[in-house]
Amino acid sequence: MAERHFSDTIQDYAKAIYSLESRGEGPVSTTAVAERMSVTPASASGMVKRLAELGLASHVRYGGIELTDDGRRLALEVLRHHRLVELFLAEALGMSWERVHDEAEVLEHVLSEELEELIATKLGDPVRDPHGDPIPSRELTLEERQTAPLDALSVGDAGVFARISDSDPDMLRYLAALGVRPGDELEVVDKQPFEGPLSVRFGDTVHVLGGGLARAMRVEVAL
Repeated sequence: MAERHFSDTIQDYAKAIYSLESRGEGPVSTTAVAERMSVTPASASGMVKRLAELGLASHVRYGGIELTDDGRRLALEVLRHHRLVELFLAEALGMSWERVHDEAEVLEHVLSEELEELIATKLGDPVRDPHGDPIPSRELTLEERQTAPLDALSVGDAGVFARISDSDPDMLRYLAALGVRPGDELEVVDKQPFEGPLSVRFGDTVHVLGGGLARAMRVEVAL
């Protein structure tokens, strides 16, 4: 895909559809795309038609939307740029992890292939961004680890905090204040009913985490 240039908007839509497809629920609805992009369904429908014209997506009336192979490669290329930039900003420039997402949203569209390679080499060819999300490889393959939401675990379950969405800065800021990061081992020591909070041990410290935060945190569960 490097030989073709697509507008920032086209790239954003491809990335959004890829993210929705990754949930494994089949073809993506126009309504879901509209919600993801914070636009009206009519606007989303128009952009989806444009992606189809460019050979990046297939759209069957009433049947949902799927990326083509070219569309998927474009989405993965943008994701690689985004996540490499996030990691570079966090590790090389010391930017806090709740701020890097917004900066990467802009820089992902202007990053040259040469600069992408320099950043990847400088960082030692990383496979995870600051939030634990996998970074697509140079060949645009993506290694996904099997994870479960923290709130799905039961008392006594243990695992490793694997990843969290970068879309909510308040959650990231709160976890940073607790000293909790992807890669930390954890154990659920108490769980209140009716979507109540969880008490989770990280190292020697037990933190009480609300249901919304626990749903957003993904865990590699120990077998």
